[in-house]
Amino acid sequence: MDSRTQYNPRTVEEVFRDFKGRRAGLIKALTTDVEDFYNQCDPEKENLCLYGFPGEQWEVNLPAEEVPPELPEPVLGINFARDGMQEKDWLSLVAVHSDAWLLAIAFYFGARFGFDKSDRKRLFNMINELPTIFEVVTGAAKKQVKEKSSVSNNSGSKSKSSSKQRAPESQGRQSKALQPKEEEEELDEQDDDEHGETLCGACGEHYGTDEFWICCDICEKWFHGKCVKITPARAEHIKQYKCPSCSNKRARP
Repeated sequence: MDSRTQYNPRTVEEVFRDFKGRRAGLIKALTTDVEDFYNQCDPEKENLCLYGFPGEQWEVNLPAEEVPPELPEPVLGINFARDGMQEKDWLSLVAVHSDAWLLAIAFYFGARFGFDKSDRKRLFNMINELPTIFEVVTGAAKKQVKEKSSVSNNSGSKSKSSSKQRAPESQGRQSKALQPKEEEEELDEQDDDEHGETLCGACGEHYGTDEFWICCDICEKWFHGKCVKITPARAEHIKQYKCPSCSNKRARP
C-alpha cells in the first residue's frame, strides 16, 4: 500500500477515523517498531519521509514525485538529523512534525469536502481528545494523568510482573502486600477510576477494564498486551518486563 493512494473520507467521522489510523501507525514507528524505523532512516540515503497509513501501518519512503502532491506531504529529510542528535531528541522532533502532518491531512479533507465551521470545530475537538504523538513518545501524556497504582494479580484485567503501588514518601516504592478482602476490593475500585485515565505507551489509547495491560519495569509506561504481543499467560513467567523501546535502547551500541 502507498501513502499517496487516493483515499477520500468525506464526513467528520470518516476523517477522524483516517486520522486515528495514520496516528496509530506513526506511534508504532516511534515506539514499538522504533528499532526498525531507526535503521530505515539511514542518513546516507536521499531525503526520506515518515508516512502513516489509515490502516495503522507506517512506511519510510521518498516524497511524492508529483507537484503538487495528492495529499499534504510529511516533513522531508528526517534521516539527515538522525546521527547528529540524541536519539530521544530526534524521535521527539519526528513526532512533532508527524503531529503537524496529521492535522494538515485532516483539515485538507475538511476543506476539500466543504466542512463548515461547526464541522471543523467538531473534528478538532475529536482530535484534541487524543494525546499528540509527541506526548506519547516523550511520556508527557503519562504526566498529565494520575499516577498509576497497582492492580492485584488476580484481578484479570491488568498485569505487571512486579506489582507496585504508590507508597508513602517516607517508605518509597515497594511491592504490594497481601491485604484483607475488604481492603483489596476497595483498592480495585480505586484502580478502575485511576486507570481510566491511563494511556497505552504504544498506541496512546485509554485504559479499558476489559483489556489486558502490562507495565515496563524500566520506563514504567503501561501497554496493551496486544500492542507489545504479551499474553496474560506469558506475563506470569516474566520477572522483569522491558518494553520494545527500552529493550532496543539497551541492545543498540
